[in-house]
Amino acid sequence: MKEFIAEIVSIGRLQNQNLVHLLGYCRRHGELLLVYEYMPKGSLDKYLYGEVDNNSTLSWDQRFWIIRGIASALIYLHEEWEKVVVHRDIKASNVLLDDELNARLGDFGLARLYDRGVEQETTRVVGTIGYLAPELARTGKGTPLTDVFAFGIFVLEVTCGQRPIMQSTQDKQVMLVDWVLEHAQHGSLADAIDVRLKGDYNVEEAYLALKLGLLCSHPFACARPSMRQVIQYLDGHIEPPELPAHQSFQALALMQNEGFDSYIMSYPSSTSAGTISSSSGGR
Repeated sequence: MKEFIAEIVSIGRLQNQNLVHLLGYCRRHGELLLVYEYMPKGSLDKYLYGEVDNNSTLSWDQRFWIIRGIASALIYLHEEWEKVVVHRDIKASNVLLDDELNARLGDFGLARLYDRGVEQETTRVVGTIGYLAPELARTGKGTPLTDVFAFGIFVLEVTCGQRPIMQSTQDKQVMLVDWVLEHAQHGSLADAIDVRLKGDYNVEEAYLALKLGLLCSHPFACARPSMRQVIQYLDGHIEPPELPAHQSFQALALMQNEGFDSYIMSYPSSTSAGTISSSSGGR
């Protein structure tokens, strides 16, 4: 309990325009509750999946600004604060929107803090299925690169308007990243972009987002960029990454499937653990 409270106090000191500010905590009926500032527009997932009252569809400019905002928040957590902060639960339902639809990353209930240069300890696997990096099943260690993986899935989610685990027409589960890879393989990336945009988007930015989503969610952690590199791609300071050559797509897709399928089979979408949740909703 003392360690938990110490971490909460530390998280309360985080100051970044793209983070929801933690105001405090309280204990009620034996349950610890974290108290955050109120975000009037609610969570991003409601806008992506048509759950807001006015059925408003986010424009491409709004989506790209949201992606960049969360990237900026992660740079701060990973590199710029006094400790390394690994969020461990990056997803659309944990991204909250202010009055002007600026994105703020919230829900630090699963976050881990550790000193720079200190080896991260192995812990139980936590997070949301569909956003979990394959190496977590083996190491149990949340790292900046496992956050990068989740961010990659988040970018695909925002760009495609699809959940990380999709239902196919054959009523089978399909991983969003595999679906985007297939479109890339067939040269039909435009078909992966959210149809609710009705073709009204910046083609260069949308393709960049899809490429970054695939790059960040690479099954090999060493192949993922840092969040600082991601920002440089988004801001046009570095040339966007090239997708793998055509002949390597099949191998990459197989690696993605290998990492995801064993993980999903290990953890059904509804568990009693409380630390792993389904990608279809919040924790």
